[in-house]
Amino acid sequence: MKIGFLGYGEAARAFHEGLARPGLSFVAYDVLLASDGTAMREAMRMRGAGICETIAGLADADWVFSAVTADQSLLAVEPLLPHLRQGQVVIDINSVSPGRKRETAAAIEAAGGEYLDMAVMAPVHPRKHQTPVLLAGGPAERLLPELFRLGFSGEIAGTVPGAATAIKMVRSLFVKGLEAITAEALLAAKASGCYDEILSSLSGSFPGLNWPQFAEYQMERTTRHGRRRAAEMRESAATLEALGLRGGLAAEIAEVQERLGACGVGQASGLEEIVGRVLELRLKAHRAEQAG
Repeated sequence: MKIGFLGYGEAARAFHEGLARPGLSFVAYDVLLASDGTAMREAMRMRGAGICETIAGLADADWVFSAVTADQSLLAVEPLLPHLRQGQVVIDINSVSPGRKRETAAAIEAAGGEYLDMAVMAPVHPRKHQTPVLLAGGPAERLLPELFRLGFSGEIAGTVPGAATAIKMVRSLFVKGLEAITAEALLAAKASGCYDEILSSLSGSFPGLNWPQFAEYQMERTTRHGRRRAAEMRESAATLEALGLRGGLAAEIAEVQERLGACGVGQASGLEEIVGRVLELRLKAHRAEQAG
């Protein structure tokens, strides 16, 4: 069996590492091969993926995992359509709205392929491809036993594409929103000179969250992955709007995540240092915006 990856970022690499075993071979294509060729090629080589110089190289894969940035999920698949074989399975693990997944499914099925909506419901590390997933789409029931044999941990959310990602999009409104509100509250506390008081108050009111470790984790996730989370939250906003609800909250969470991700502070020793460094970068960016 040959497995392909359309996009070879963190999620695809984690899935590949977890799936690697005798009897499976892997190929990968990423648009960054053209602009960031050395680093991307090295990432593929070290994991044993055959390097596809063009997207046509994915044509002989039995399954193709689509793992690109959320805003590119449909656009990334379009060049693959002329190369799809009859019955070839495209597994869309992108964090996008149900509407986007239905559009993608329609395009793939019209080209003769099969489409599986897969929603990854937790960070891909440390469990890699064994991270819990939800499945939806026509081939979900047929493919589930094979996914189990490969070590996936999944269940079927529905037969219609979009049913799995709908659960993730609504859940993400809370999860990514909690990250954003935690970070913004601590930044505001630091800026207003009441950091210790706010941290003590939150720790006392919500002891089950295990402060300050909880806040450190939230800050680390947002500063490391904020830009990707922002793209996901814009899809969450589209999901809410399509339901006749207000997507404004998700859109604002996306803005906060975007700004936190732009800081990219990396490792720091302790929560207060992280908050201080992020605040400094945020205020610097704000002054630059005001001056511009």
